[in-house]
Amino acid sequence: MDKKIPHPLFKLATELGPLLVFFVANAKGNLFIATGAFMVAVIVAMIASYVVTRHVPIMTIVTAIVVVVFGALTLILHDETFIKMKPTIVYCLFAAVLGGGLLFGKSFIAIMFDQMFNLTAQGWRILTTRWALWFFAMAVLNEIIWRTQGTEFWVAFKVFGMVPLTMIFAMTQMALVKRHSVPPVTLAQSEADAGDLRK
Repeated sequence: MDKKIPHPLFKLATELGPLLVFFVANAKGNLFIATGAFMVAVIVAMIASYVVTRHVPIMTIVTAIVVVVFGALTLILHDETFIKMKPTIVYCLFAAVLGGGLLFGKSFIAIMFDQMFNLTAQGWRILTTRWALWFFAMAVLNEIIWRTQGTEFWVAFKVFGMVPLTMIFAMTQMALVKRHSVPPVTLAQSEADAGDLRK
């Protein structure tokens, strides 16, 4: 079944909604209540995305799996460490996938971002390298924050720090995307060549 292009506001709601639920639940209750609410919100957002678009981005699926696994460990063992390490695990995983792809001459950015653009081989290589380094840097930053700051600060930074920083970083890459953009001959060819660094 063909996937549909979602409205930007819907996409924003499904991506930021669970984080806002996490923040509010923590403010009204505690981290364990917030973790349970976050797990439910992530699953609801993923289902809503599929119902509306008939498609769920791979990044959303991977993130949801890690949230559920580490959230469950947090609740079962009553240990905050697991949910605080979740961003680190997700960021390291994405960095490893992108870095590993480069070693095999392939950029997985196209898959992670649902093929929103078509670039030259050099463009894919540079963009992939930058995102891999960014994800690694965010993993390190998360470790520093949760290990040196209190829970309330970490929760606030997770929602109002990590998301804006990532959005700003993404916007700074638009110049690179425009500079290396190439028009696809056909949709099939675009999908087949997405992220191929051996052209």
